[in-house]
Amino acid sequence: MPQLNGVLETALYVDDLSRAREFYEGILHLKPVYSDQRLCAFDVAGKSILLLFKRGASTELMRMPGGTIPPHDGSGPLHIALAVAPDDLAAWEEHLSARDVTIEGRTKWSRGGESIYFRDPDGHLLELATPGLWPTY
Repeated sequence: MPQLNGVLETALYVDDLSRAREFYEGILHLKPVYSDQRLCAFDVAGKSILLLFKRGASTELMRMPGGTIPPHDGSGPLHIALAVAPDDLAAWEEHLSARDVTIEGRTKWSRGGESIYFRDPDGHLLELATPGLWPTY
């Protein structure tokens, strides 16, 4: 059986791409690696890519110079967790609070990790999690 090497991309679908991009750049300090009218791709710690797609803009087959991308889209509030160092969690809480981002929840996990939860402008639930959340993290 061939082996998987990790999750390369995660996608969220947003109503206002400019507003979402401003949030992810300004609040989370993510750097875009590609952007057009349909999507914005952000590097996440040099390990994965967060894709923000304008909702409804990818519902048709995309023809690319090297092939095709099948249609896709999403609706409703989705969830992603971003890994942070244990020593950085309090600083993240202060950073978010200073930018009027409400922390909606906190969890201390049985393996020792901690998480805080907040929302982006489209209502997606974002989590910042320290090691000790999962057996692999």
